[in-house]
Amino acid sequence: MTDENMAEVSEQPIIPMTWVDFLQEHPPGSVAKVTGVCKPSNRYGDYYANTPELQLFCPNDTCNAYMFFYTKDAMGSLPEGSWLFDYLTYHCRNCQNYTKTFALALKKGDGPESEAYKFGELPYFGPPVPPRVLRLIQPDRELFLSGRRCENQGLGIGAFTYYRRVVENQWGRLVGEIIKVGKAINASGATIAALEAAKTEQQFNKAVTGLKDAIPPALLINGHNPLTLLHTALSQGVHNLPDQECLELAKSIRVVLFELAEKLGEALKDEKELTDAVAKLLQLKSVKKRDE
Repeated sequence: MTDENMAEVSEQPIIPMTWVDFLQEHPPGSVAKVTGVCKPSNRYGDYYANTPELQLFCPNDTCNAYMFFYTKDAMGSLPEGSWLFDYLTYHCRNCQNYTKTFALALKKGDGPESEAYKFGELPYFGPPVPPRVLRLIQPDRELFLSGRRCENQGLGIGAFTYYRRVVENQWGRLVGEIIKVGKAINASGATIAALEAAKTEQQFNKAVTGLKDAIPPALLINGHNPLTLLHTALSQGVHNLPDQECLELAKSIRVVLFELAEKLGEALKDEKELTDAVAKLLQLKSVKKRDE
């Protein structure tokens, strides 16, 4: 990448933000006007990039939350009127194992603002995907993550297409998880039968029709059947929609999947806690009877 290439990139709309916000929240692929980038050295009048602490998500089992990250890297001096190309690797302060690497270009401005461009991040940019969601669509995990990357970069048609394939491939698995909840909460025989029949159906739209009233209330999303919501989004013809509308639909699909995964997990967890509590009390009752 050369200064001439970056001149073309700089013609894009420029968004002002802080250096910390740029590193933590700005997606790759666009220039930002950034404050707080530069710090002067103690000699020769050179300027270097600050390397502030960041709050990033660490997925390691010991963390699984937003943690403070630090870097030992020092970027080269910022030349006047030219771009500096470099990497920064940040480490989780808590587990000391998880890292996030940024590929960057920086250009010092005359005033407090500098230009910054992010080529990419490793692991990929974007909010974390809840583990429950990845378990729910496990066979198509990589397809889903590809869709998430497209969504993060504003690529609506790509995100919609990936999410659509995931749901079409995995809807039978979704119904299987709903059946588990139905059995755990002692749903009616008719409900379980409808769910079992839907799981064997070859076409998603026919399965959804048969499941209109067969979803346990604990899994409804704002009072609506989550599979019906997903089917409504998927029934849109992607080739007829502008990219921005596809992006909005893709986001809706993801949000419904996230919420369904959360409700499935909570329903099974609550039922297990109740079962364990009842078993414990029955055990105490049995012991007391024996002692008497």
